Amino acid sequence: MNKQEIENIELKFLTIEDYQELKAAMILAYKSMPDAYWEKVQIQSLINKFPEGQVVIKINGLIAGCALSLIVDYDIYTENHTYKDITHNYSFSTHTNDGDVLYGIDVFIKPAYRGLRLGRRLYDYRKELCEKLNLRGIAFGGRIPNYHTYSNELTPKEYIEKVKRKEIDDPVLNFQISNDFHPTKIMKGYLEGDQASNEFAVLMEWDNIYYEKPSKKAATKKKIVRLGLIQWQMRPYKNLEELMQQAEYFVDTVSGYRSDFALFPEFFNAPLMAGNNHLSEAESIRELAKFTNEIVHKFSELSISYNINIITGSMPEIKDDLLYNVGYLCKRDGTIERYEKIHITPNEDKVWGLQGGSEIKAFDTDCGKIGILICYDSEFPELSRLLADDGMDILFVPFLTDTQNGYSRVRYCAQARAIENECYVAIAGSVGNLPNVHNMDIQFAQSMVFTPCDFAFPTNGIKAEATPNTEMILIADVDIDLLRELNQFGSVKNLRDRRKDMYELKRKGE
Repeated sequence: MNKQEIENIELKFLTIEDYQELKAAMILAYKSMPDAYWEKVQIQSLINKFPEGQVVIKINGLIAGCALSLIVDYDIYTENHTYKDITHNYSFSTHTNDGDVLYGIDVFIKPAYRGLRLGRRLYDYRKELCEKLNLRGIAFGGRIPNYHTYSNELTPKEYIEKVKRKEIDDPVLNFQISNDFHPTKIMKGYLEGDQASNEFAVLMEWDNIYYEKPSKKAATKKKIVRLGLIQWQMRPYKNLEELMQQAEYFVDTVSGYRSDFALFPEFFNAPLMAGNNHLSEAESIRELAKFTNEIVHKFSELSISYNINIITGSMPEIKDDLLYNVGYLCKRDGTIERYEKIHITPNEDKVWGLQGGSEIKAFDTDCGKIGILICYDSEFPELSRLLADDGMDILFVPFLTDTQNGYSRVRYCAQARAIENECYVAIAGSVGNLPNVHNMDIQFAQSMVFTPCDFAFPTNGIKAEATPNTEMILIADVDIDLLRELNQFGSVKNLRDRRKDMYELKRKGE
């Protein structure tokens, strides 16, 4: 399926109404195994026993993949169990809510939807479910469908070792290993009729590091969000395609580190103005605005295919013949949100004729609520306080500054926003020179992630920082639950201790 055809991706619980579509999808996914599909009564049994364990991914409302699971008392099964053993002859009576391991009994992606990293979403859901239910891990018997081509020369053990060393390409096993599952046992005669694997399977396991034995007091589940900041090098680009190739390279890189967000700087696409130097600065940036829709569309495709939320920095946009500085939040579920720069700098007003926006809001994401303020807006504390009142946990600030003193204003104001609003703040800017673009000659930046200053955070309030004026990415994990603890138990409580009897902040019209 082409990325351009994707309008929406949903992870949903499987229902019995999905059965006919599910059956057709399984037949397509398991072409090498005729009749390898579940009967309707079996699917109904699974849903009745463990509804949370049965999920599907739907693209544009159609099933693209599925994952089916049980909870089992793992210790009662030998290491050499078979598929029939673990499912009790496909009756699923082995499922017990008192078990300690989530056992994957099926996962597949329809051929037409492969290559979109949908399998990783299913595996990630299983991991989150495992942590939520406080199970000690996940296990399943992994097929090795390429093994039959090597069975005359290699034992299953030798085959697996060669796959691990990248001497043999086994996309199924490589995918499972890349998703943090480790092989623990080779099982013979695991799945009847699996001729492609010679009926061998690899017992794959994933350990839940947050698992607590039931006899102990359960710890609060932590929400870890990984941020990927792109410190963008300004350089000449021949065209939009070349610029977006560089953007995709960075998205690919931060996605490879399992980042939840990719943050681009303000006006990162400014190099495309180089071909319009014969025009005035105001005319040139209006020409740049003609690329905005295409850039947003491409970023949305990347957010879906790389399974990452992308904050596009900012770009010029013309609305009702007025020029605005705007950006877009492209979520990995396919939805798109727009944000505006509220405060325009004197230079933006004088040289480009930009207008200030009029909408400020927090955005719901799969990692909680976030806020986005473009550069100069971070220097106005009222905006971030409104976002904090809306429940913001992470504030993203794409910026563009030419001199070090301009950068310092953004940096120190952003750090203050983290303290006063009990949130994380991530700032990302551009570096380098654009001698062929008027009004965009030089840039200075040091991308950073700021935290509140309390015992649970770095003493200087800096979680991570990039090298100044060097193209690079910055990866940082932030723990959302630490903000909750800070709000309740911090040395100081900036949000709770406000004197609302003396003053308050609200939007006009409220």
